[in-house]
Amino acid sequence: MKKYNVGIIGYSWAAGAHIEAINRTTYAQVTAICSSRKLNTAEINTKHGGQITCYTNLSKMLANPNIHVVSICSYPNQHAVQAIAVASAGKHLIIEKPIALNWDDCLAVEEAVKKAGVKTCICFECRFSSQLLTIKSVIDQGLLGKIHYGEVDYYHGIGPWYGQFRWNTKGEIAGSSLLSAGCHAMDALLLCMDSEFETVQSYTANSANTDFVQYDYPTSSVSIVKFKNGSVGKVASVIDCLQPYYFHFHLVGSEGSLLDNKFYSTKFAALNKHSWSELSMKMLDSGDVSDHPYHVQFEAFFKALEEGKDMQLTNLTEALKTHKLIFAADKSAENAKH
Repeated sequence: MKKYNVGIIGYSWAAGAHIEAINRTTYAQVTAICSSRKLNTAEINTKHGGQITCYTNLSKMLANPNIHVVSICSYPNQHAVQAIAVASAGKHLIIEKPIALNWDDCLAVEEAVKKAGVKTCICFECRFSSQLLTIKSVIDQGLLGKIHYGEVDYYHGIGPWYGQFRWNTKGEIAGSSLLSAGCHAMDALLLCMDSEFETVQSYTANSANTDFVQYDYPTSSVSIVKFKNGSVGKVASVIDCLQPYYFHFHLVGSEGSLLDNKFYSTKFAALNKHSWSELSMKMLDSGDVSDHPYHVQFEAFFKALEEGKDMQLTNLTEALKTHKLIFAADKSAENAKH
């Protein structure tokens, strides 16, 4: 018997992926959707195979005592206000990235969550991918030794052929290249380097392609990060590229290196240092939300709820570390223009 009834805010591409993943979990099911546009309840239930009530008024949905968790899948510029309202209503939170488009709003969400005592899950779901779980295991097993340099780069051309393009071109809605997509790379770098950042220097550029000039903010950025443990890292966020999706990893440590799905380590004396050994794992090779590991992430979240704990890896506290670095990077890039 599933215990947690979940309401969804926004009915979009991401919401569809959330609904499917939540309904597949052991502990939860979607029972409500709140959308600014009127939805056909019969069609929604036929599509998603449940008993879903459709709302156009968020306050009415939040007043329903039978809803225990709310997943926010609306436009990014709406996340903070909605998250505060959900927390204030005593509902646990799933929030699509980003949490907010500025640091003050992130702190306001944090304050509301602490005051309400609700649990959180922020959708940095790539942390639950086969690729990142494997890479983190390689790191934790000490196969790379002490990592002193890491680069994680996000290449994904978000043009008119991609659903997100319709609103992603507007800075007031999407924020920046990092906030709209490259945040997954910045988050992965923080996970791999396992240290707080000290300083960051960033620069941005724009494509001259006729599709990408429709963006009203820089579509490519590169950030160099100095960490408090002495290591350095680099993140490129490129959403104006004309190439296949590519989530690039290169980690260099005192005992070895990792390059995407390959590694070399002195911990294995018999390895040929002139060639890479391949890791068997599913690569992050698509920006399509249907390919993202939401199910694994949400299963972990609801299991933690069942046990009365905060989830690991992607709770609000962890996600705020990534957001703080992103906002510092974007501020650096803005200052570099002047």
